[in-house]
Amino acid sequence: MRHTRGHTGNRRSHHALSATKIIKDKESGNLRLPHHLDEVTGMYRGKQIAPAKVMRTHTTKVKGPSAEPTGEQHTHEHAHTEHASADAKSSRGISGKVATGGRPKARSGFGGGA
Repeated sequence: MRHTRGHTGNRRSHHALSATKIIKDKESGNLRLPHHLDEVTGMYRGKQIAPAKVMRTHTTKVKGPSAEPTGEQHTHEHAHTEHASADAKSSRGISGKVATGGRPKARSGFGGGA
């Protein structure tokens, strides 16, 4: 049997997604889903079902032991030091890549091992 684009389109015509229905509450004006509890006020169909949710204020989190900055710069001593294996890798150069086939020996990355 033939299976045409029209047949596929007719079948897929029922696959459309509908937008979420959001309504504005009559009393409080908050947005909520229909037939659901208003989470801010705790009301459902004019009755108090749950306690009202307390609105929290947004506080910024600061990492570290103290919340206020001390003003001194934190520097890393090892930031500008050369690694011991860096000169060994650079000494291999292009000849090292040609000798090993140019492919890494390790499976997980580009290091290739020693």
